[in-house]
Amino acid sequence: MNIFRLAGDMTHLISVLVLLLKIYATKSCSGISLKTQELYAIVFVTRYLDLFTDFISLYNTVMKLVFIGSSLAIVWCMRYHRVVRRSYDRELDSFRYWILLGASFILALVLHEKFTLQEVFWAFSIYLEAVAILPQLVLLQRSGNVDNLAGQYVFFLGAYRAFYILNWIYRYLTEQRFTRWISCVSGLVQTALYADFFYYYFISWKNNAKLQLPA
Repeated sequence: MNIFRLAGDMTHLISVLVLLLKIYATKSCSGISLKTQELYAIVFVTRYLDLFTDFISLYNTVMKLVFIGSSLAIVWCMRYHRVVRRSYDRELDSFRYWILLGASFILALVLHEKFTLQEVFWAFSIYLEAVAILPQLVLLQRSGNVDNLAGQYVFFLGAYRAFYILNWIYRYLTEQRFTRWISCVSGLVQTALYADFFYYYFISWKNNAKLQLPA
């Protein structure tokens, strides 16, 4: 554990709390991609299979359970909550995310650290997380206007990955055998996908204006 990983975990947790606040306080999921949320649920379930085999620390276990539970709860609300589901826009959220699932799984079968079930699913979750934000970004671009909570949710998700890049740099410089190159490369790809959003987020913050993305 180091300060960069802790900051990454906390910004990730804040992003989840912001999204839950939006859904439960406004009873609306407008501007949120169900497909991205389903991809994240798959990411956490497949990544944390080691919950059944390894105990690292109480902190580690609690965070894993929080991310699995919150992602499943968000998907349930968007699909089945009698009020929240009415605000979901299927026409805007039309990204073919099965392509991301298939490509990530094939890549995991080819590029992994060990050819075991747990390690292949871990690699799959890393590759999938790198691109899971794409349906959300496409939905925001199609809608044009971005409400405050949806914008903050995406911002904190991007910040979480930026802190994790600093975490990996720190670990590379301080650990003799740091070998998680799959995480590093995928994290760089994921952070790069946020570049356009960060630019417009900064412009809206600088001008004290509503966040708008080009269609």
